[in-house]
This record gives sequence, structure tokens and C-alpha cells, in this order.
Amino acid sequence: MVAVAADAGISVETLRKIETGRIPTPAFFTVLAIADAVGLPLDDLRTALADPADETDDTALSRRADAG
Repeated sequence: MVAVAADAGISVETLRKIETGRIPTPAFFTVLAIADAVGLPLDDLRTALADPADETDDTALSRRADAG
């Protein structure tokens, strides 16, 4: 989590708040920075956001975040 936050240019606390929903609508550029930090292509991010009920996308996001 520390490495992802640092790579995205945000604090660990901000990342934690986004993950737990305490920041329900993070800024667009923050989302892009996090996606870039975990190596998530923008097309995959768009797909995940277009259908948030699809657990496959959620699992893919989690796996990429855990890898970072």
C-alpha cells in the first residue's frame, strides 16, 4: 500500500480512505494515478468502472493492487 500510494503521489491515508469508501468519489486524476501505479491499463479501468457489479473486474483490480 505504501508503494502504491507513493507511486500515485498520494498519502497512504488517502489511499486507505478511497479503498474503504470514506472518499466515495476520488478526483479523476487521483484514480488515473492509482491505476498507473498498479499497472492497470486505462481500458481495463474503464471496463471495471462501467460494470462495477462484475466481480471479475473487482478481483482483477484487487490482484493488481496486491501485486504492487
